[in-house]
Formats: sequence, structure tokens, C-alpha cells
Amino acid sequence: MNIDRARELLQVQIGLRSGYNRNSARLILAEVQRAHGQAAVDRLIRELDLETAFGLKPGTEFKAP
Repeated sequence: MNIDRARELLQVQIGLRSGYNRNSARLILAEVQRAHGQAAVDRLIRELDLETAFGLKPGTEFKAP
């Protein structure tokens, strides 16, 4: 998954703001981490303020099930 597509998908999840969307955001970040590494994940978390929206902190490792 490229970063721009991940950003778009995460913005949709932020707009909906439920527990299910938090899980979706985690899965998206897991894909970004697999493809682009932790630095890309941390940038998205900071850029989209995912800590406020879903409690996701920079430095957290995300893995798809």
C-alpha cells in the first residue's frame, strides 16, 4: 500500500471514529509498516493526529493478524 492511499483510508477512519475504525486504522498502519517501515507509520500517526483520534502512539509496532 502506498503512503497516499493509506493517508486517504486513515482520513475516512478518523471521520467515522468508532472502535471498529480504530481496528481498521491499526490494520492500515500494519500494511504501511510492512511496506515502508516504522518511520512512515510514525509520520502518519503524527500527521493525522492518530494519538488523539484513536490513542495510537508513535513507536508502536503494528502487525496484521
